[in-house]
Amino acid sequence: MSNDYLTRAQTLIEALPYIQKYNGKIVVIKYGGNAMISQELREAVMSDIILLSLVGVHVVVVHGGGPEISAMLKKIGKESQFVDGLRYTDEETMDVVQDVLCGKVNKNLVAALNRMGGKAIGLCGLDGALFEARVKNPKYGLVGEISKVNPGIIYNCLDNGYIPVVSTVGYGVDAECSYNINADTAAAELAIALGSENLILLGLLRDPKDESTLIPLLPIDGVPALKQDGTISGGMIPKVDCCVRAIEQGVQRTFILDGRIPHSILIEMLTNQGIGTMLL
Repeated sequence: MSNDYLTRAQTLIEALPYIQKYNGKIVVIKYGGNAMISQELREAVMSDIILLSLVGVHVVVVHGGGPEISAMLKKIGKESQFVDGLRYTDEETMDVVQDVLCGKVNKNLVAALNRMGGKAIGLCGLDGALFEARVKNPKYGLVGEISKVNPGIIYNCLDNGYIPVVSTVGYGVDAECSYNINADTAAAELAIALGSENLILLGLLRDPKDESTLIPLLPIDGVPALKQDGTISGGMIPKVDCCVRAIEQGVQRTFILDGRIPHSILIEMLTNQGIGTMLL
C-alpha cells in the first residue's frame, strides 16, 4: 500500500475524535473578507461548511458583504462614506445594504451551498425579529447595535436539518426602520444566544509576511497587553473584542482564521495542528 493512501487514512483517523466532539454541537461561522471574493476560497469554505454539517455539526453561517455594497453604491453614483471605520448609512444607503445583503449576497451563498450538496436556507435579522437593534450613534446614521437576539428561527432551521445563512440587517425597536449591523458583532451575539460551542471568524491575527508572528493560543486576559503594545490594532480590535465578549458570555472557544488559506475551517476544527488563533 502506498504512503499516499496511508496518509489519507491517517488524516481521517485524526479527524475522528474531533467529529465525535462536535457532533450535535452548534458552531457559528462568520464568513467574509478574502474568502468571499476569491472563487477558489469561496468553494473551499462552502465545502468545509457542508462537510461539517454532514458529520453532524450544526453550522450557522453569518455573512457580511462590504465590497458588494460598495460596488452597488458606486453603480448608482453614491460614494461610500466611513466614520470611525463604520459605513455611514443614510436611508438611501440602508436600502442598498438591505437589498444587497438580504438579497443578492445571501441568496447567492445559499444557492452555492445547495448546488454543492448542502441544505441551506437564507435568513436576515428581520426574520423572526432575529436581531432586535437600536441606533448605535446618530453620527453613523442607520448603523445599529443589537439589543436582543431571538434565536427561535435558527433552532427551527437546525432542527429540520438546514444550514442557516444569516445576513446582518437588524429589526429596529426604537424606530420603524432597519439597521446595518456589523457582521462580526452579529456573529458573536448570535453565538452567545445559541450557546454555541465555537465561534469562528475569518480574519487574520498576525503579520501576513511573517508566519512566525501567528498567535496560536490567546487567553482573553492577555488581550489588553497585546492592544497596548500594538500587536492587536486597527480592524483586528473589534474582531478580538467580539471574541472576548463571546467567551465571557459562555461560548467555549473562538477562533480567528486566515481566510486566505483554503479549508482553514476544517484544518482548525478537525486536525491536531490548528492554523489560526484560538481565544479561550
